[in-house]
Amino acid sequence: MPRGRYSLHDPHDHTLLAEEHFHCAPGPSGWRYVSQLTAPSGDHLGSADLALDELGRPIRLELHAASWQVRAAALDGVTWVRTDPTGTHATEGNARAHAFTGSSPAFLIATARLLRLTPSAPATRVRLVAFTDPVLAPLTVDQSWTLVEREAHATDNGPLTVDAYQVTALDTGEQHTVHLSGDVVLAAPGIELEDLESPPSALD
Repeated sequence: MPRGRYSLHDPHDHTLLAEEHFHCAPGPSGWRYVSQLTAPSGDHLGSADLALDELGRPIRLELHAASWQVRAAALDGVTWVRTDPTGTHATEGNARAHAFTGSSPAFLIATARLLRLTPSAPATRVRLVAFTDPVLAPLTVDQSWTLVEREAHATDNGPLTVDAYQVTALDTGEQHTVHLSGDVVLAAPGIELEDLESPPSALD
C-alpha cells in the first residue's frame, strides 16, 4: 500500500501551494486513494477520498477545501453535490462526462486507470468535471490522452514500469507530460513526489 507525500506547486511560477500526504491501495472492488492537504504554514487545507471500481469509474468521491465539500460519483454520467461552508446550501450538478479531475494527483492515476491506454493506441478523448481550487467550483473540461512511452527501470525491489502520457487540453491546445508508475505520480506539472514509503501498486 503506497504511502507518501506530494508537493503541489503553481505550475507557472513554482510557488509551493500545499503538501498532500496520501495512502492508496487496490482493493476487492477497485482502488482507493485518501489524502490530507496542508499549507506551507502547516495549516490544514482539505482532504480527498476517491474510490474507483474495477473498470476505473469513480464510485465515490469526497473532497474538502476551504470549508467547501463535494460528494460525487459516476451516476447518469457524473453527479455531484457541493455544499457551502455554512452547510445551509447544497447545489446538485450532473454532466455527461466520464469522470472527475482536480488538483490532487489521485485524478491523474484515476484517468489513466479509466482509459487503460497502450503505447500503440491512438489519442483518446475524455470529458472530465474538474473541481477547481479554492472553492471546488465544477468545470467541465475535455482532454486528449496518449501513452507515448512505457519503460522498465531496474530497482532494488525489481523492475519499475514508468508510463509517460501526453495530455492535451482540447480547449487551449496546451500539452503537458505526466509520468506514472502503477498508482503513484512520479512527475507532472505542479506535482512532485517528495516521499514514498513503499513501492507503487500495479494497476492491471
